[in-house]
Amino acid sequence: MESPQEKIERLRRELDEHNYNYYVLNAPTIDDRTFDEMMHELQGLEETFPQYFDPNSPTQRVGNDINRSFSQVEHRYPMLSLSNTYSIEEVSAFYERVRSGLMGEDFELVGELKYDGTSISLIYEGGRLVRAVTRGDGTRGDDVTENVKTIRSIPLQLRGNDYPDSFEIRGEILMPWAVFDALNKEREEQEEPLFANPRNAAAGTLKSQNSAVVAARGLDA
Repeated sequence: MESPQEKIERLRRELDEHNYNYYVLNAPTIDDRTFDEMMHELQGLEETFPQYFDPNSPTQRVGNDINRSFSQVEHRYPMLSLSNTYSIEEVSAFYERVRSGLMGEDFELVGELKYDGTSISLIYEGGRLVRAVTRGDGTRGDDVTENVKTIRSIPLQLRGNDYPDSFEIRGEILMPWAVFDALNKEREEQEEPLFANPRNAAAGTLKSQNSAVVAARGLDA
């Protein structure tokens, strides 16, 4: 039987490895739900046994997709990640917090599908795209402007004149399923490792050092 300290240390090692596989290699070996369950277990143990606190625990950091081959840019506003849950009780608790915060005012919840891609910050000045930055560690990310310019659904020059002189817009870069399937088929024929899913294929493509490769892969946003 593992002691609480041994279990905490094991979970930290395993989560560090999974974080590296997901954010750096873009090749996860477990699904998101399993990762989240491990993280929640570690959080619970750390709360129960605060004497084993470690400032470098996976619970103390945001997943990092920074690539040292790119220059890093500090975000004007932090790029936060979404929370998730697999529990009806947690959804109910969220609803009650909203209701309490609005002090009885009527409200509605809207549910929508989430694009599973990689977050991007686009900065426009004078209607022209001047910079595209990944989420990175939430405080700063990689400047991938040249690669993003190859994505045809992202305008390089805005139309009309009803926009601010300078603004930032955030969204999701993704790889459509048809493109993903065709890419993996091509990689299989060339006996190359397959991408695990479209999200990782999109993230890996966006970090390519060759913008011609990015242009050929048909990313969308």
